[in-house]
Amino acid sequence: MRDQYLQAMGITRWVRRSHDLAPIASQVTEPVPEQALAVKETIELSPVQTPDSHNVDALDWPALERVVSNCNACDLHSTRSQTVFGSGDLNADWLIIGEAPGADEDREGQPFVGRAGQLLTAMIGAMGMKREQIFITNILKCRPPQNRDPDVEEVMACQPYLRRQIELLQPKIILAVGRIAAQNLLNTHETMKAMRGNPYTYADTGIPVVVTYHPAYLLRSPLEKRKAWQDLQMAMRIYDGEALQ
Repeated sequence: MRDQYLQAMGITRWVRRSHDLAPIASQVTEPVPEQALAVKETIELSPVQTPDSHNVDALDWPALERVVSNCNACDLHSTRSQTVFGSGDLNADWLIIGEAPGADEDREGQPFVGRAGQLLTAMIGAMGMKREQIFITNILKCRPPQNRDPDVEEVMACQPYLRRQIELLQPKIILAVGRIAAQNLLNTHETMKAMRGNPYTYADTGIPVVVTYHPAYLLRSPLEKRKAWQDLQMAMRIYDGEALQ
């Protein structure tokens, strides 16, 4: 089954071993440099309060989802069809965070559907997991019109919701897909090139964060899929504890 997922990613067959994740194939990718495995600390995000009176930090999963579904903290509430809270296992070890819902997500109320969602599912399968084993969400819970980049005010309005999701989930690793998701999650202006290959930690939680390309970008730039596979390999190494020993 994993071979099918790897083929969907455009990757030649790989074999993952318990202590050796180097690719075994005619198309050999470059290994992740050892110095790249030093964890970078990120700037702690400042607490932000939503304009309403809800104490987001005290909400459980059902209450948080209800608050998000009725949120009017920024102007996006007037143009959305519905909010996209996230989906998956509420006890997952892995958390995947994207940028914002698109047209398909806004219509269906679920993150990462359509072609980009299919590729993300293939990426998850290539790591030996099912999508249902992971929790998936976005920096923003509402779609920006015409899929434009999020405004600072929109990100700040949604920030308490994402922070609370992370607090409730307590994931063992976060995979940030796409430059905008990574920059906002890590509070940095670094480029994708600078962020890739360098594990970070989220705020002061100690939760490792690995940055990779957004599936939509990979659909437009299929030659970058091998680099994305390198990122996923590094994430698996960190999750297994190999990179941090």
